[in-house]
Amino acid sequence: QVQLVESGGGLVQAGGSLRLSCAASGLTFRSYAMGWFRQASGSEREFVAVIDWGGGVTGYADSMKGRFTISRDNAKNTVYLQMNSLKPEDTAVYYCAARRVGPISIARAYDYWGQGTQVTVSS
Repeated sequence: QVQLVESGGGLVQAGGSLRLSCAASGLTFRSYAMGWFRQASGSEREFVAVIDWGGGVTGYADSMKGRFTISRDNAKNTVYLQMNSLKPEDTAVYYCAARRVGPISIARAYDYWGQGTQVTVSS
């Protein structure tokens, strides 16, 4: 049974930082591209960042470039999202997702999803 478990969310002031983690089990982690998505209340799920199986290819939504960094540790079956210079508009539930084929920014293309972790940025 595949499980993706996010952690690291919380309440932070604007300008602060958080590091999200997503621990994967039940799949051959190094064979999967991993993505981070987020969903604010009343909004659709949106792409945040993606990383390929080896960590050599990454991609970001325009509004996250320069502030967020995605990385992975295949030895620990974990993907990370370092979030700096957080803004109130970054408030959302953040989800990690796994895709058996290559990295892509389209949510419906992902095979497995975590339950999400809440990030709240106060002004």
